[in-house]
Amino acid sequence: MMQAQQQISRRTVARIEDRIHLGPDAQVDDKSLMFSPRAPALTDPFLVLVDDLFSEPGFEWHPHRGLETVTLVLDGVLEHGDSIGNSGTLTAGDIQWMTAGRGIIHRELAFRNERAHILQLWVNLPADKKMVDSRYQDLLAAGRPAIDHDGAHIDLISGATGGLTGPALTHWPISGSMITMEPGRSLDHVLPGQDRAFFTVLSGAVSIAGRTVTARQTAWSDPLPDADLSVIGLRTGDGDTPTEVLTFSGPPIRQPVAMGGPMVMNTPAEIEQAFRDFHSGGFGAVPRQARLRYR
Repeated sequence: MMQAQQQISRRTVARIEDRIHLGPDAQVDDKSLMFSPRAPALTDPFLVLVDDLFSEPGFEWHPHRGLETVTLVLDGVLEHGDSIGNSGTLTAGDIQWMTAGRGIIHRELAFRNERAHILQLWVNLPADKKMVDSRYQDLLAAGRPAIDHDGAHIDLISGATGGLTGPALTHWPISGSMITMEPGRSLDHVLPGQDRAFFTVLSGAVSIAGRTVTARQTAWSDPLPDADLSVIGLRTGDGDTPTEVLTFSGPPIRQPVAMGGPMVMNTPAEIEQAFRDFHSGGFGAVPRQARLRYR
């Protein structure tokens, strides 16, 4: 008996967001929100995408609970460490995927206090996964699989496409990749139908489902619950330089979101408990790890 064919639907863009430029603060030389956490139901399962450029002080020891952070190094060298014993440096193109789970303490600094430019995505976790064990993953640029097809280069971070699977282990079915397209090219990007997807243009410009999206803008495509698989069309115009697009997708969790600084839970009471646990040592001791030595 032949298996029923999967239904493939073509996606549209629901909305396009401009970045919110915040400028310098006590930790960074410059900060922007590519998208904000103001309306989590519209971005579910994603919470925020932050663009940070810093030299010093950067982000010294601080806690997280109930979410995963995905940090992409755009430029410079990022020095990192955490309370479960991980430390090291990441360079341009490298990615850190950290599961905070029930509680972790970590820091992110510019190596030698020189320069680090990062994008950090906060990925929500469902209630039954918020207290999983903390986990850290290095997803180095040189070790990630990639697909090259007709002027498009797809660097896989998580999820599966084209017969390849990204290296990230996830607690929620998240697909992510970096797409680089030469001018005058087209690509049908395949996604699970139930996913919500975003496309953040890092450089250049691209037409996504017929709508023009330029650098520092993010296009959103909402779930198609009746479709098994879906495609969304990307097309670049004429020009001399490639276009870079960061894209992630995942099915909405559809649960209440309570955010308290670095903690993301389902209720305000759980946020209060998270801070009590941190201050009483429930996340472990704040590490006394020295800065990494120069090589």
